[in-house]
Amino acid sequence: MSVNFDRWICDTEPSSRFTLYTRANVGEVFPDPVFPFTRSVALFDGAELGWRDAWERMGAFDHHEFRPNEMDVLGVSGGYCYLNASIIRLFGERAPGLSAQDMDDQFFGAQPGIPPYVEQPGDINVEASDRIGAWMGMVLSATDRPELLDDQRVTRQLRVMRPDVSALSDQELLDASVSLYDTHFRHLFGQHLHATYAASVPVGILAAVTAAVGRPELITALISGVGDVDSAAPSIHMWRLSRLAKRSSAVSALFAAGTSDLDHRLRASDIPEVQAFVTELDAFVLEFGSRGPNEWETARPTWETKPSLMLAAIDRMRAADDSADPSPHQEILATRRMTTADEVRSILVAAGVDEATTMQFEAAFAAAAVWLPARERTKTNVIRFTQEARVLMRELGRRMVERGLFTDIEDFAFLFKDEYPGFLADGSVYRARIAERKAQWQELAVLEPQFVFDTAPDFPAAWVRRDSVSFDILQPGDVLQGIPGCVGVAEGRARVILDSNDPSALMPGDVLVAPSTDPSWTPLFVPAGAVVVDVGAPLSHAVIVSRELGIPCVISATGATKRIPDGAMIRVDGTSGTVTLL
Repeated sequence: MSVNFDRWICDTEPSSRFTLYTRANVGEVFPDPVFPFTRSVALFDGAELGWRDAWERMGAFDHHEFRPNEMDVLGVSGGYCYLNASIIRLFGERAPGLSAQDMDDQFFGAQPGIPPYVEQPGDINVEASDRIGAWMGMVLSATDRPELLDDQRVTRQLRVMRPDVSALSDQELLDASVSLYDTHFRHLFGQHLHATYAASVPVGILAAVTAAVGRPELITALISGVGDVDSAAPSIHMWRLSRLAKRSSAVSALFAAGTSDLDHRLRASDIPEVQAFVTELDAFVLEFGSRGPNEWETARPTWETKPSLMLAAIDRMRAADDSADPSPHQEILATRRMTTADEVRSILVAAGVDEATTMQFEAAFAAAAVWLPARERTKTNVIRFTQEARVLMRELGRRMVERGLFTDIEDFAFLFKDEYPGFLADGSVYRARIAERKAQWQELAVLEPQFVFDTAPDFPAAWVRRDSVSFDILQPGDVLQGIPGCVGVAEGRARVILDSNDPSALMPGDVLVAPSTDPSWTPLFVPAGAVVVDVGAPLSHAVIVSRELGIPCVISATGATKRIPDGAMIRVDGTSGTVTLL
């Protein structure tokens, strides 16, 4: 099957100044085609302008360097969201001590077909370099980020003060959702991108120092076990729920009957220990219910809106032995981080390096512990806010299903914001439009989009189905080279999981082999013996989480889900970044 249209209605015009676009990194958090509602409420006024705010805050760019009414930092092609790699590379070129290649290494990983950076007129900007240098000094001297706690309090308060959606009119539901985006998204997204690039500074310095002393493999240990990583917290709390479920025969019996309607059966039980488990579950949902696959997108489910996702992950943990508890792993990694730092210090002393280099190493080592958790906190703040907009629009969608105007609750996402006044006046006029867009979206969703394009994208008609992409199958003894994600070595049976919605095939000790992983996958890391992903980079969200959970991880293992046979015994070496078929 191929699509019979050239563009999706959410597509944007590529920049003629910044021409290189990539799915790297963004494909992990925006894996599906963009929905019209998200395109109209979030992408330009929120994400694009928030990212530009972050660039200006860093001193790297001025707003006037970008097109005023077109997306430059982000783009949508064939329905899929892309990052502008030219702009990210240019930051590396303008930043003192960094380069375009450094940015490629940190954010995009080792993927084939990436063209080299070529300097363009206007790339060199001495004033911008000076501003970035001053900003980098701030990054390396930071000891905490109290403003992120303020944002955390605001987004938590949004959840606590959630209105009774059933009491709101259709117009009030729409207005409240749009108002949330207008009020919060640009600021929160700008904070996230600022923290993301701030995290790249100490990581880049540590990578350069370890490479310079001939021990590049030490970088992974230096940025593991930093603690207080928000994206790791759900997995740790979910583990505690799994222990409660495992130790209760009544709760275990309900889990053993399947997870599809488990939430209902748990709540219907009058057994005291089941009721106690539900109380703990509700507390978990209050704090972490905003997480889920493609959690940036209001049309996609979360643990709160689709509890079976959360309960399936708890069920996989429930089968694990107590030795899989992630808490001791965190302590081990934190200790290893400190001993590795001492090792680097000894190497620097033995090499007789100058004091300035030693001081730079110390500053970067300390700053990494500030900015890596900060990056994950800013993402969590965005996700909490998104959940509140999601709940409002899902209620609107539910009502439209009842009235026969939608076939599914999520159909609300197939309308642009400016189409809603007409829809709320007479929804029947929009039925055919919604059905056509939904059919096109579904056609795009099964295709493999271009990973990278320069200047002009291919049209979706030239893409292939994801399930038709083929690679040579690994044979016993073959080694697949990726990038180290988290140190450690593990052997286990490979379980190729393409959808985090159904992890039922994953058993304790198995190696999770996935196409890419956003933080909603990370609860599956806990029972897994190791993790291998097709794409990813050292600063990918899921990789940061794997380092906190202590799970051996290899990223950018190109074609892993196609080349590793499901059920094969494999060895994962997270230190060297290799996967060996046994």
